[in-house]
Amino acid sequence: MRTNIVIDDKLMAAAMEAGGFSTKKEAVEEGLRLLARRKAYQQLLALGGQLQWAGDDSVDWRTTPADALAVQEPPVRYAAGAAGTASTGKKSRPAGRTR
Repeated sequence: MRTNIVIDDKLMAAAMEAGGFSTKKEAVEEGLRLLARRKAYQQLLALGGQLQWAGDDSVDWRTTPADALAVQEPPVRYAAGAAGTASTGKKSRPAGRTR
């Protein structure tokens, strides 16, 4: 979704440097993902002891390395600048409809 917003220049520069982002879009999208993930974590924490684990009993969670248990998110593929991704500004119409 295309959106125009005014963002503090110093804040954007700090976020881009902290995250190693090369574009403002990357920094903003990662910030939005972080906020959504934080909300999901808060909702899980609110369940505090209400969940019952019915997982694989063959895994000994006490001796498994922490990095093997960590939640892994797939890397994000940014299409900025890639061929065929430029918007033409035209809105698509449902199939079968003509003007």
